[in-house]
Amino acid sequence: MTERLADIRARIEGIQQLGAVVNAMKGVAAAHAHLAQTQIDAVDGYAATISAAMSSVLRPLSTDAARKAETADSTPGLLVFCAEQGFAGAFSERLLDSLGSEAETAELFLIGTRGLSIATARGIKPHWTAPLPSHTAALPKLANQITTAIYQAVAYGRIDSLDVVFNRLHTGRPQRTRQRLFPIDLASLSPNTTATRPLTQLPQDTLIYALGQEYFYAQVCKAALHAFAAENEARMEATSAAGNQIARELDTFQAMLRRVRQEAITAEIIELGTGAASTQTRR
Repeated sequence: MTERLADIRARIEGIQQLGAVVNAMKGVAAAHAHLAQTQIDAVDGYAATISAAMSSVLRPLSTDAARKAETADSTPGLLVFCAEQGFAGAFSERLLDSLGSEAETAELFLIGTRGLSIATARGIKPHWTAPLPSHTAALPKLANQITTAIYQAVAYGRIDSLDVVFNRLHTGRPQRTRQRLFPIDLASLSPNTTATRPLTQLPQDTLIYALGQEYFYAQVCKAALHAFAAENEARMEATSAAGNQIARELDTFQAMLRRVRQEAITAEIIELGTGAASTQTRR
């Protein structure tokens, strides 16, 4: 009985320690998610401004080239933002599932260490990978690394089109989003609210090239921040579920401890009573 009590106490202590770790993970995820949410409006606004500038320059132009790009054979690329860490439910699995056969046929630029581990286990070999930073302040640097890697792939003829796939929050839950980055889809550009096209001093080709680079960088930053926020929200949800399960297990073992302790006390009382009765009988 004593050994059983010791085993139950050890199990309770282990569950309590696990609960402390899970609560700490939940707190970190909540802090990261809250910080990302405070920055999303600013990054979305920046991306929308660049998009509107692209719209004002590109919409008056002929779209024949864009239509040809859509119909011609192309070498597609995919920029996919998966989870960096575990304990986020099926965050990465669902994102990779949504790609279908494209995960193996397209040139894959995969972000997230946990997502890379899952992709490797599935036999998927990305063209280029990078970890997702643990702080939002490092996301612009990641965006620079991503754009450099993609520009190199374009220069070497590995891709001539690119979509970005990431999770963003919708009504508090991650929702898969897919967006064309290039060739630019004119329908996806934010409309220019000005009545007339603004005056510019740069040659048209130079302006389009500069805006194109800024547009691409802005969209990558936007996707990275949304993916960061969605991953941490998913981790909060997973840790909350784990915390509830830990609380239930702790209640179960504490009830078991009380029952075993009561059984031990009852057995000791019976033993003492039996011993006293035997003594009186001998007398």
